[in-house]
Amino acid sequence: MLTAALLLMYGVKGQTVDKVTEPVEWVNTLMGTDSKVSLSNGNTYPAIALPWGMNFWMPQTGTMGNGWAYQYTADKIRGFKQTHQPSPWINDYGQFAIMPVTSTLKFDQHKRASWFSHKSEIAKPYYYSVYLADADVTTEITPTERAAQLRFTYPATDSAFLVVDAFDKGSYIKIIPEEKKIIGYTTKNSGGVPANFKNYFIITFDKPFTVTNTWHDSVLVAGKLEMQADHSGAIVGFKTAKGEKVTVKTASSFISFEQAALNLQNEIGNDNFDVTRDKAKAEWNKELGRLAVQGGSPEQVRTFYSSLYRVLLFPRKFYEINAKKEIVHYSPYNGEVRPGYMFTDNGFWDTFRAVHPFFTLMYPTLSSHIMEGLANAYKESGWLPEWASPGHRDCMIGSNSASLIADAYIKGIRGYDINTLYQAILKNTENEGPLESVGRKGVKYYNTLGYIPYDVNINENTARTLEYAYDDFTILQLAKALNRPKAEQQLFTKRSQNFRNVFDPETKLMRGKNKDGKFQTPFNPFKWGDAFTEGNSWHYTWSVFHDVNSLSQLMGGKDMFVKMLDSVFTMPPTFDESYYGTVIHEIREMQIMNMGQYAHGNQPIQHMIYLYNYAGQPWKTQYWIRQVMERLYKPTPDGYCGDEDNGQTSAWYVFSAMGFYPVCPGTPQYVLGTPLFSKLTMTLEDGKVMEIEAPGNSDKNLYVQKASLNGNDYTKNWISHEDLQKGGKLIFNMGAEPARNKGTNPADYPYSWSTAK
Repeated sequence: MLTAALLLMYGVKGQTVDKVTEPVEWVNTLMGTDSKVSLSNGNTYPAIALPWGMNFWMPQTGTMGNGWAYQYTADKIRGFKQTHQPSPWINDYGQFAIMPVTSTLKFDQHKRASWFSHKSEIAKPYYYSVYLADADVTTEITPTERAAQLRFTYPATDSAFLVVDAFDKGSYIKIIPEEKKIIGYTTKNSGGVPANFKNYFIITFDKPFTVTNTWHDSVLVAGKLEMQADHSGAIVGFKTAKGEKVTVKTASSFISFEQAALNLQNEIGNDNFDVTRDKAKAEWNKELGRLAVQGGSPEQVRTFYSSLYRVLLFPRKFYEINAKKEIVHYSPYNGEVRPGYMFTDNGFWDTFRAVHPFFTLMYPTLSSHIMEGLANAYKESGWLPEWASPGHRDCMIGSNSASLIADAYIKGIRGYDINTLYQAILKNTENEGPLESVGRKGVKYYNTLGYIPYDVNINENTARTLEYAYDDFTILQLAKALNRPKAEQQLFTKRSQNFRNVFDPETKLMRGKNKDGKFQTPFNPFKWGDAFTEGNSWHYTWSVFHDVNSLSQLMGGKDMFVKMLDSVFTMPPTFDESYYGTVIHEIREMQIMNMGQYAHGNQPIQHMIYLYNYAGQPWKTQYWIRQVMERLYKPTPDGYCGDEDNGQTSAWYVFSAMGFYPVCPGTPQYVLGTPLFSKLTMTLEDGKVMEIEAPGNSDKNLYVQKASLNGNDYTKNWISHEDLQKGGKLIFNMGAEPARNKGTNPADYPYSWSTAK
């Protein structure tokens, strides 16, 4: 029977949702799955998982090793895969697949594939079901953090089979008929693992086997119960009655077979499929329900909770609980089993912006555990991770781990070794790492010249300079909080201003600068890549999160600053792709969104809309927020405007719907925007409640006329972390016309280093 919430989804245009009782039922896990290499509408897959779960499951439409493992436009499913993939570009590890077949012993990934239809597919965070037409089998999946249950409804046949594929690059499998069990391990990965890496899995059945075969590559080995090969697998069979359900319980471990069995016992035990599903549903409702919305359209509510679901997936818990109830982890850095927390599958270049600030606000205990995990990663590898999956990966730029650490500490997160983390941060500021993404590429130039030159064969040099300068600001804030020596604070004060060294006063844009101090020429601000990272100068010029006032002054003052901001939207979507030699998908996504040079599909510019608040024109922030939310997000398979990226593009939507955004992590401020719903209730971790109300809010009434906090007029263009943590009531009075006199007093502007003295 449809719930009242679901019924509202089918309401007439203009209908609003008065109450959400089961937020998980509003999530569309297929949002963003209609993607391909040349055009990302999210590059997501329908993760069947618990929040931050160690293991996810997914239907697999792509071939083995294809990062685009589930594509909405596909016709066939090849298997149901345990996955740890954070991004198609990073790809997967710790993966194996299970697939039901009938009639013949089909185990090859192409031959076993079955046609399916989205009309017979149910995709939820806690439950997935699909009818496989060729096998005449319905598959159901429900997850725990490290285990899952799968249920297969077979036709009447004496040839019902289940294929287990441990994948290539080295795998092992063993059938244990007397225990109705299969065990195995997979070593397939995409990098970032030690030499002894294995993912050990255990699969138990509630039905005895009538057929037991293993296979390797394309060869079936009848009756053989054990196989170790480059590509190994098993196929077991049963006789089934029409509609008979065969249930499989499975778990895995990065530590051992024994730990995999313990994970299975701890998380599923004797629970049947329906009990596990109900527990998973309750867990999602609990976490999603921490933000309760009222008064939006069904589409807005669906987009909000679909985005929030994505925010709560990564980083992944990469730790397990041993027989002594101790938290332990297999180290993806040194291959040892170590005590304590570990998290992975995160690129901080993306997620420092809004994902981790969301955790410091809503999930401080989780944030503390993540900090402990970072300290452990440093102790085990000698470096802080910047893109981990599961260990260090050579992807993206910056040393943005500093932002995560400083932001957490400054916002009061404790319970981890901050001194070790601070020493790790300092190491980054003086050293290049073993990979370009670790430490600071070009650090000697940066520390001596104050920028990384354009002409010294270091790619994305200006982007690196800007990110290092911001990271140095966050280090400065942490140094102050830790009462570090004055000389150290002065050093990072100076370095935090290095953005000035790549600002070109002639064009009023950030520009590559040669080693001799002259700006590189010719300069095309529409050229993607080169001096910048997956963007152009118009995108990266705004990456002065910590001192927007100085950026404004460099441009010639507030009026020119606003004019430059406006220009982003009024220019045509011109681009120069010559650095890449092809139109990369990020370029195409900007072009087709019809918002000028605004490239919301990639992260560098996502905070830029909020910068009007620093120049006394918050109403323009409000206008453009709504434009982006209405035009660039939909709760549909093509629902994002670029890579979703570990929750970051979703976190932008979630924060913006709340009515504020963390423009500068490392400061305890959130810059105000325009709330999306007439009411949003935040339930904080300690039980305090913050109600954000916007009576009269609508598509037309998008402009904030005035605000109050706990009954007192509130004139600032920002709100503090402390005020939100106290709970209370923040009320926005909305109107259809811009309030051009609101937020114009410089005393109400958000934090900038140069005006905060």
